[in-house]
Amino acid sequence: MLAPYAVRVEQSRGRRVPEPPHPYRDAFQRDRDRVIHSRAFRRLEAKTQVFTRRYSDHFRNRLTHTIEVAQISRTIAAALALNVDLVEALALVHDIGHPPFGHAGEKALDAAMKAEGESFDHNLHALHIVEHFEQRYAAFPGLNLTFEVREGIVKHSRDYPREQFPELAEYLLDQRPPLEAQLIDLTDEIAYDTADLDDGYEARLLTLDEICGGVPLFDRLYRGMDSRYPGASPKLKFNEALKRVMDHLVTDLITATRDRIAAARIDSLDDVRAHPARLASFSPEVDAERKQTKQFLYGNLYLSKALEPEKRMAEEIVTQLFEHWMRRPSDLPRSYQNRKEPLAHVIRDYIAGMTDPFILEQHARFCGPRGAAG
Repeated sequence: MLAPYAVRVEQSRGRRVPEPPHPYRDAFQRDRDRVIHSRAFRRLEAKTQVFTRRYSDHFRNRLTHTIEVAQISRTIAAALALNVDLVEALALVHDIGHPPFGHAGEKALDAAMKAEGESFDHNLHALHIVEHFEQRYAAFPGLNLTFEVREGIVKHSRDYPREQFPELAEYLLDQRPPLEAQLIDLTDEIAYDTADLDDGYEARLLTLDEICGGVPLFDRLYRGMDSRYPGASPKLKFNEALKRVMDHLVTDLITATRDRIAAARIDSLDDVRAHPARLASFSPEVDAERKQTKQFLYGNLYLSKALEPEKRMAEEIVTQLFEHWMRRPSDLPRSYQNRKEPLAHVIRDYIAGMTDPFILEQHARFCGPRGAAG
């Protein structure tokens, strides 16, 4: 049973190219499956989330992070009686626009595009991938996803002003996205906040004392586990505390969102779209805890000196390869040379689609051995 404000698949605005219905999968289930079987989705397995494999091959990559976001999103959507199939499709597709090397790669690619008078936005690039770049079907370009999934790709994490993005006008930029899309940015943060504490601790870049001192929510829960399991190893007590951090965030997101829906008297999807603000949110108290956790991770992990050399190397590799192909487009693969669009767009697409190992190979081939050596 779906809530009255959930997206119903039978009311979907449909696909760009109409297709006959499938006998046992609805449109959002088919979208989910098309994302899973796409090349862009498979490539996430070899794209950095935060840590390269220099630290361990047990740590999250873009693919495992995406699977965790999908699991959390499905749980919350089910509790709120939202369309779980749409939520899952949006969670699985939300990161396919990211280039190699995590945020360092995205920063460098954005800078390279800005030098050409443009920019790089991983959400808009994800839309470009599912609309044009993936070539799997004879009947249409891209994946021919439903409007609701394409809208969620664009709007799940930010609002795009209509006057600045006229090319996105079809995505109802003057309206809020459905709750199914609103959840994704929040579940994304739950996933990476908890996972990065875990991986940072495992990598020994964060100590237990540092985490307890900088994340009061974790400290409170860890103390409880220390009392409950006095004979357990610190790592097992860490795991128990971190599991409860995630549960705390998920439970609050469900409860606070449900309360906001009730307070706003939301009775339909049209009410969600017309509401002046997004309805999916944490409570003020838990949002403050979320911000503390995020600030701790930025100050002690993401911007740490230990990760700085790898980020600097990643930015250099992306920048140097972009500049090389701008000077010598004849070094691009023939299929890219034949594309009828601005050269910067071609190079952007080529680099953004690369995995970490492949871009290292390309850098060693065209810019010397330094990139291969890392």
